[in-house]
Amino acid sequence: MPKVTKAVIPAAGLGTRFLPATKAVPKEMLPVVDKPAIQLVVEEAVASGLDDVLMITGRNKRPLEDHFDRNFELETTLEAKGDTTKLGLVTASNDLADVHYVRQGDAKGLGHAVLCAEQHVGDNPFAVMLGDDLIDERDHLLQQMIAVHEATGQSVIALMEVPREQTNMYGCAGVSELPASVRSGLEDGLDVFQVTELVEKPDPEVAPSNLAIIGRYVLTPQVFGVLHETQPGRGGEIQLTDALAALIDMDKGAGGGVVGVVFRGRRYDTGDKLDYLKTLVKLASERDDLGGAFNAWLKEFVVSL
Repeated sequence: MPKVTKAVIPAAGLGTRFLPATKAVPKEMLPVVDKPAIQLVVEEAVASGLDDVLMITGRNKRPLEDHFDRNFELETTLEAKGDTTKLGLVTASNDLADVHYVRQGDAKGLGHAVLCAEQHVGDNPFAVMLGDDLIDERDHLLQQMIAVHEATGQSVIALMEVPREQTNMYGCAGVSELPASVRSGLEDGLDVFQVTELVEKPDPEVAPSNLAIIGRYVLTPQVFGVLHETQPGRGGEIQLTDALAALIDMDKGAGGGVVGVVFRGRRYDTGDKLDYLKTLVKLASERDDLGGAFNAWLKEFVVSL
């Protein structure tokens, strides 16, 4: 079975929830304390053994390319000043991964964005990482998903438990127990299920479960053939969830089937303003260089409210 070596990061969205900040700055470049969110996603890919990264971009996304490229003027200035600390911070993103870019000409949904990666990915399994979901570096969700794919040969999605009244905000999965023969080859302690049904943003009363899909996937290349045949669904977009639903019924020995890994670790949502602010506070409060002073101020501030 080919190894998973490539990550695809859809990054063509307009970021309208963060206007006017995202009028000229891609939402993926919004800082999470002092790193842009997109760098944290790429660092996660690299930590998972994936150093070939394809970003699916659109118009006005040039800053993404600039961030992962050399900035000779800035580097030369810092070097001349002898500021090796800041120089290291600037150059860290240059050699982080082998980053490629392809444009999604039309905003036709996540499924279409993944389809734009077909030529780069070829006949190999690959990871898809959504930039709005940040997984704490102390948790190893993507590595676990890759291991599950290697053990099962199936596509793997990340799931989390949500209140049932919130199921209409997510794609949701119906699941069943894995066969014992399959489970025996998996890491102990992993909460893994066979996915039997996927529904995009179902009403709570008809949702198959309260297990919601979050932004990490490990997909077999068979998904491309399905996406070519997937018609626009909810919102008039080509939904990746619809393509995965079709994979469920395909021969598991030929790249079909979908497995879900339930994640109960630390996940940070940067998809809307409130969750973005919560993410900043959580991560800043744990920083060795900021946490002490920041937490002291935060306690005083909360008391003053």
